Amino acid sequence: MINALTLLLLFQLVGEVIARALGLPIPGPVIGMALLFVALIIRGGVGEDLRQTANTLLQHLSLLFVPAGTGIVLYGDRLAAEWLPLVVALVGSTVLAIAVTALVLQALTRNRRDDGEVTR
Repeated sequence: MINALTLLLLFQLVGEVIARALGLPIPGPVIGMALLFVALIIRGGVGEDLRQTANTLLQHLSLLFVPAGTGIVLYGDRLAAEWLPLVVALVGSTVLAIAVTALVLQALTRNRRDDGEVTR
């Protein structure tokens, strides 16, 4: 488990270094996760130790939301002052995500139907 945690934290660190060194607007952990994904593809899969550690972390994922909840309490006054732009951004991004998902699904379904496969 220690080796797997070290591997995860190492990729996160590398992502942080890349994001800060290049001034990218992408968070370091996201870059690290993409690098880990590429490494796992090259390696040919996930090892059992990493799989067990990742599953354990996912089982306790709700604990990782505690800092976000604390931030909401800490910045409650600011959220109250800027609620309208936040609500517009949340609703707009949700509607946009649903619309893009629907369009992609429709395009994929149309391509599958055009290829002559049986649809249900």
